[in-house]
Amino acid sequence: MHSTDPTPPSLPHHRPLLDPAAEYGRWITERPLARVTLWGDAHPWLVTRHEDARAVLADPRFSSQNVRPGFPGLQPTPPPPTPGQLFAMDPPDHTRLRRMLIPEFAFRRVEQLRPAIRSITDELLDHLVKQQRPADLVEHFTLPLPLLVICELLGVPYTDRDFIHRQAAAFATVTAGPEAMRAGWAALFGYLQELLAVKSRDPGDDLMSKLATERVATGEATAAEAAGLLVQLLIAGHETTASMLSLGTVALLRHPAQLAALRTDEDLVPGAVEELLRCLTVVHIGLRRIATEDVEVAGVTIRAGEGVVIALQAANRDPSAFASPDTFDIHRDAGRHLAFGHGLHHCLGQSLARAELQIALPALFRRLPDLRLAGRAAEEYAFEGRAIHGVRELPVSW
Repeated sequence: MHSTDPTPPSLPHHRPLLDPAAEYGRWITERPLARVTLWGDAHPWLVTRHEDARAVLADPRFSSQNVRPGFPGLQPTPPPPTPGQLFAMDPPDHTRLRRMLIPEFAFRRVEQLRPAIRSITDELLDHLVKQQRPADLVEHFTLPLPLLVICELLGVPYTDRDFIHRQAAAFATVTAGPEAMRAGWAALFGYLQELLAVKSRDPGDDLMSKLATERVATGEATAAEAAGLLVQLLIAGHETTASMLSLGTVALLRHPAQLAALRTDEDLVPGAVEELLRCLTVVHIGLRRIATEDVEVAGVTIRAGEGVVIALQAANRDPSAFASPDTFDIHRDAGRHLAFGHGLHHCLGQSLARAELQIALPALFRRLPDLRLAGRAAEEYAFEGRAIHGVRELPVSW
């Protein structure tokens, strides 16, 4: 930018409960690829169109390494290099470490987990119906369900759930500042390093044990890399799905005709989940990249060393990709949404998240057919300053 250029608009962190920030609707047509202000003099490019987002996310000339000078990070201070951060890696290290996890999150493996997910869902609903009404759906259902699943899969004691969720929330709260975010990550990192050491001596039938005995013990990965991988899986494995379950409940309750159709036709469930993923897009601070060489996107040259923010929530509301994109419609084909990203870094746990949503939401409304929101408007419980959009609590009655 030149000194006479106007300061670009700020990247929105605010948003309505079930929609992206209003600015994105204008920017998709008026300025689909333009500068945005993150903080100080950081003015990366903002990508809002679906086609451009897919192109950038699939292009190896855009790096995910957040320690590169000029990377459009969440905070002005660059983070220290941290082992095992897949989201901040490029090949070949990214390829090497991701390959270790693929078998555990492959579609076939997740299908085998469905009975366990159903069992956890039923147990939590049994617990929920015993609560005094109104009850907090987040506390008793939408948060513990994905946390229980990922703890079982990884081999993490669910008894440590309060510590895990508290540190994960600290890491995900952008407005808390870089030190608080790093402290949350470091606490989980140290905790999982200790657990890995225990698993190496006394392995079980879980992913952490496999990493300890089959990857770390053989030298394919360091203990620090394994702990870093596990931190990401633990955070991403429950924060995003918990938010989707909470917001998905609100969205369906506010569209009673579509909820009624969903109750009577189970074949609609997979498509409804994809539409919820498209509409809600809970990862709402954008995916971040930096150009390693000059790249042309949508007729604009992004220079080497310039940062890019890909606004997934805008791309998922792009009218050139989805007809009437602001309309919630469980009958539409929403399969090309970008809620899980795209390219090398597409979400490793997307099959698991889909399974949890496809099982838990219908079970909730089947068990509690007269479920309703209670107390204040759900908007009043929305997170503030969090990288993952959602609600801190959700009082319901039935």
